[in-house]
Parts: sequence; structure tokens; C-alpha cells
Amino acid sequence: MKKIQMVDLKGQYSKIKAEVDSSVLEVLDSTAYINGPRVHEFQKNLETYLGVKHVIPCANGTDALQIAMMGLDLKPGDEVITADFTFAATVEVIALLQLTPVLVDVDPVTFNIDVDAIKKAITPKTKAIVPVHLFGMCANMEAIMTIAKAHNLYVIEDNAQGIGSTYTYSDGTKAKAGTIGHVASTSFFPSKNLGCYGDGGAIFTNDDDLAHTIRGIVNHGMYVRYHHDVVGVNSRLDSIQAAVLDIKLKRLDTYNQERRKAARAYNTAFSGIDNIIIPSGKTTCQGICDTCDCHVFHQYTLRILNTDRDALVKHLNDNGIPCGVYYPIPLHLQKAYQDSRYNEADFPVTNQLVKEVISLPMHTELDDEQIEFITSTVINFVNS
Repeated sequence: MKKIQMVDLKGQYSKIKAEVDSSVLEVLDSTAYINGPRVHEFQKNLETYLGVKHVIPCANGTDALQIAMMGLDLKPGDEVITADFTFAATVEVIALLQLTPVLVDVDPVTFNIDVDAIKKAITPKTKAIVPVHLFGMCANMEAIMTIAKAHNLYVIEDNAQGIGSTYTYSDGTKAKAGTIGHVASTSFFPSKNLGCYGDGGAIFTNDDDLAHTIRGIVNHGMYVRYHHDVVGVNSRLDSIQAAVLDIKLKRLDTYNQERRKAARAYNTAFSGIDNIIIPSGKTTCQGICDTCDCHVFHQYTLRILNTDRDALVKHLNDNGIPCGVYYPIPLHLQKAYQDSRYNEADFPVTNQLVKEVISLPMHTELDDEQIEFITSTVINFVNS
């Protein structure tokens, strides 16, 4: 059996090596390293793939989220509602801009922001909602947009983990994650479903005026060289990363299909096992259907009940199986983001999830032998 990787970037690269190497060498030969033709080609191709009017590439996913908020001209003290159960970057940029983060609980099935919790958290100071498409699963965007419209709020999608996933509205129409809110951000960190070979990110929007503002912000506030019209930052995607991303974008749907295939194999093995709650496509799904497109499984995350989760982590590692706990501490309990406004009673789901979740290897190169070994090792421990 091949060595099991949490993310097998080397195996994926080996299949596209000739194309990647050739494209990178073309960039090196052109010496157009910043804002070169490859960046613009990738931007246009990603706009077409997503069905969005504007993609603005930038240096990383955290910058993308910060720049999206800067473009909306939010003011210090404005409240921004987001999920308590997510990576710190989501709340980090809110604090950096001197906005007020308002953390709320999540849904126990999808792990995404709880719509009822959003409603309860809205105050006259609320200006925006940041839903996170956690682990590759679309948040309930139809309900979130309805709330936002009713209260005149911006919606900023954190799509760092969900690129390629599709949201289906109640009338059957579909839209790609990251194209539904007023603006969205994504990350091209190497381990993402669409990852480069360094750092990278992008902002998406259908708003022409907002796109214009953001294009200035990413480049020191300039539209004309040495004319600084807005306060900006230095955050640009380099041409080598764009060349890699453009090659992988052509394969993104295939990559996501491979992830769903692995997730279905995991679910089949774990189905009916006491003390294991498997992920599903949505709250009404009993598993992951063959045509499921709402989840792209950036992570495959179980809930382990009545079992020492941390002991399971050690057991897997001892058997050569990498795994992750995303996330072990709620944001409202992190030292940097503690606030007297928060009441523990408002976070029952998040406080439970951090004790139960474990993410297993998930990538495009998993094979049946590896999945069988991983699942049997987990089951034997849980049943012991």
C-alpha cells in the first residue's frame, strides 16, 4: 500500500507535471512575473467557470477576505456576523479592520452558520454577514440572502474551502459558491481543492463598482501608476501561480468528483457504525448521491461519539494514518477573540463539535486499499 497522505500533492502533480513544468518555464522565459498575461488568462477562465462577472486575483485567501471588506467601506465598530466554528482567518480580518466580530453557532449537520442564530444576532450596528462554506459544503445561501435583504446587510462569502461547489435554490436553480453574495473570497493555498504551488487568493463579485474599487485596493490603491485614489494594499497573484492554477482549473470538476467518490466510499464503510456520524450533502440527504454537487469535500469530517477522540487521533497516527482536528477550540474561546458579550449557552453545537470532530485523509489520489485500511482502523478503535 502506498504511504497515506493527508493531502497528496506530489501524486497529483505527477499527473500534470509535463504541462505544469512547461507553463512555469514559459513564465520564466517571458519574465512577466507580476500581472502578466497568465494572470489575466486565469482570471478570465475562472470568471467563465464560476459564471461571475469579476474575479480579482490577490496574494492569498486572508487578503482576499480583508480586501472584500475594505471594498465595502465598512467602518470601525460596524458589526459583522460570522460562524464560531471555522478557521481564525475569517474573524481575524474583521478585527484587523477594527470592525466588531459577532460569532454565532453552527448547524450540527452541515457545520455551517446557523440561520436562526444569525437572526438573533442582528442589531442596529450589524452591517454584514460572512457565511463560511466549511469543509466544502455550501451554506444556506438562500435563507442568508433573504435575511440580508430584509435588514439591508452585505453578504461576504468565505469560499476558501468551497470552490466548485454548487448551491441549489428552492426553485431548482443553481449557482456556484462564491457568486451568490455581494462579494466573496477564496484561497488557493496548496491543499485547497484548487490550489497553487505557493500562496494565492481571489475576490469574486457581480458588482461593477465594487470590482473597480477592489482592483485599486489590491494594487496600492492605484488605477493609474503613482495616482493613489483609495487606501490600498500590496496583494497580487504572481504569474507562476496563475499558470499552475489555470492548468488545475481545467480539472477542478474532476478533482471534486474524485473527492466525492472517496467520501462515498468512506460513508459506505462507516454507515450504521454506532458512535460515528458521517457527513452528508445537506440536511435532507441520507448520504452523498452520485449527482451531489453541494459538497466538494475539502475535508471529510466525522463526528465521533462516546469515544476518546484524541485517543483515536493518536491511534491513527501510530498506524501511519494522518488526520486532523478542525477545529479544536471555538473562536469565542480563543484568547485573541474572547469577549464578555458571549454567553456559553449560545454555542451548544460548536462546543460539542470541537470535542467530536476528526478529519480523515481527503484528496484526489486516495485509492480503495488506503480507504479500506483507514476505515477499518477507525472502526476497530471505535468498536473496541
